[in-house]
Amino acid sequence: MSPELIGVIGIIVLLVLLFLKVPVSISLIFVGTAGFGIIRGFDTGLIQLGNTPFGTASSYSLSVIPLFILMGMILSYSGLGQDLFRMVDSWIGHIKGGLALTTIGTSAIFASISGSVNATTAAMARITLPEMKKYNYKPAISTASVAAGGTLGILIPPSVILILYGVMTMEPIGDLLIAGIIPGIVQVGLFMLVISLWVRKDPDAGPQTEKSDWKTRFKSISKVWPFAILFVVSIGGIYLGIFTPTEAGAVGAFGALLLALITRRIDLDKLKKALSETTRLSAMIFLILIGADIFSKFLAISRIPMNITAFINGLDWSPIIIISMILVVYLILGMFLETIAILAMTLPVVYPIITQLGFDGVWFGVIMIIVMNIGLITPPLGLSVYIISGVMKEYAVEKIFRWVVPMLAAMVFSIVLFLIFPQFITILPSLMRG
Repeated sequence: MSPELIGVIGIIVLLVLLFLKVPVSISLIFVGTAGFGIIRGFDTGLIQLGNTPFGTASSYSLSVIPLFILMGMILSYSGLGQDLFRMVDSWIGHIKGGLALTTIGTSAIFASISGSVNATTAAMARITLPEMKKYNYKPAISTASVAAGGTLGILIPPSVILILYGVMTMEPIGDLLIAGIIPGIVQVGLFMLVISLWVRKDPDAGPQTEKSDWKTRFKSISKVWPFAILFVVSIGGIYLGIFTPTEAGAVGAFGALLLALITRRIDLDKLKKALSETTRLSAMIFLILIGADIFSKFLAISRIPMNITAFINGLDWSPIIIISMILVVYLILGMFLETIAILAMTLPVVYPIITQLGFDGVWFGVIMIIVMNIGLITPPLGLSVYIISGVMKEYAVEKIFRWVVPMLAAMVFSIVLFLIFPQFITILPSLMRG
């Protein structure tokens, strides 16, 4: 068999394993090692399997991952989400649809701390859904706001997924983290616009609540401002060139621990859970990256990425048509597979095409994440929807999928906007580079 045919068979086997729920890392390692062995000899394949784990895991750039995860876990276990919700609610909760707007705003802030879709969605579902139910919000608007807000978790920095993209493509991690800020703010604005139009059309969907006095508002700020400073210092330090991403992660993790201890938000039991969860997630991500490295080397010797790039370069098609087709493929994949699995499987093939077409790698990383985010609230995978249904069991999954359609429209609109005006994504990294 030709190397190209072996590569195609390897991709098919990988997809089958993923659909059979075999762990992503194991699937990548198995297919990559077996394919490499078939093409170059099994002795060479086993040598590759022996050398790659250390070579990948010892990379300095990967040290940023456990640091930002630890920062997010400490703050998550410190109960910050509840205080964030109370703060935002005290300022805007009294207007029509205010609690739904508060959910979006709180999700954006919490996402900037946790960097995780699952953590953001689960926290907001537990905190905000009972509150909106208490004030007779219709389930449609309450679940839609939580689902949409949760997708911000892998867009607003520090985003673990954007860090992984940077590691896999060698794009500057600092640029990627900063690039997610404006798109995140734009999506927050669009989600809030959808809610405002929703309650204007159906006033009963989001009734008004009582207005907080100024004393309550300022008291709510006093509980969260230290953590806001922590975010500004860590992410702002990257933008200003004071910290590298790894140094910013270290400052953020240490600062989060220090603040949590000073404010007595965390005890020994919660700290153990935060450390345990950080270790588990970091190990999972590192193993996936090892598998992705092995799989990408297998694809490289199969010559599939090179041949696909040459084929696309020979087409007399506009680059915008090609990039649109690639994004549609990512949209479809996002409906069936986890984000990390998609990155590991596709970037060895897609990234060379993107650079050959002249697109900015940082821009593509951010817009690709936004496209795959749609899969988090669409069937059949719809992870965020299943998390919401798990928290509020009286809301059927099928209904939630219907209720989030207006938010999907906002996400699609933002993708079109960023395709037409890539400066929304690239302006902050370009300013940071001077």
